[in-house]
Amino acid sequence: MPVIKSAMKRVKTNEKAALRNQSQVSNLRSAVKKFEAAAVNGADDKQDLYLSAISKLDQAKTKGLIKANKAARTKSRLTKQLAK
Repeated sequence: MPVIKSAMKRVKTNEKAALRNQSQVSNLRSAVKKFEAAAVNGADDKQDLYLSAISKLDQAKTKGLIKANKAARTKSRLTKQLAK
């Protein structure tokens, strides 16, 4: 446990950021899974779910939560599923 005041503040800030990042990554994974399930079942709203998942991927990439190549790879896989 830090003793210096600024280090204590930093620990609190890091914990808040970690929770926020964890939440956003969880939302991203949920959006991707929802689209994949809709694509397999041939649901009517798969286009909307696709756009939502792509948007979440772009946001996560911009914020540095996932790497650019992972975002591109996932978007490519989702696009293939949409085309089927």
